[in-house]
Amino acid sequence: MSARARDEKMTVQEVITDLKVAPSTFYRWRQLGKGPRSIKLPNGDVRIRRSEYERWLAEREDAA
Repeated sequence: MSARARDEKMTVQEVITDLKVAPSTFYRWRQLGKGPRSIKLPNGDVRIRRSEYERWLAEREDAA
């Protein structure tokens, strides 16, 4: 995977679709500090770096 694709910014919809969880679940994880690190844009939208998402998933796998 190229460095550019690896650092692509994902939307919340892309993340919840990939994880197959409800939006409320993702936002609760975020509020509790248990979700992947995210970027809040000035317009209120949230983005997650693909590299951060993959790191976060790998941590969950190790903890399982």
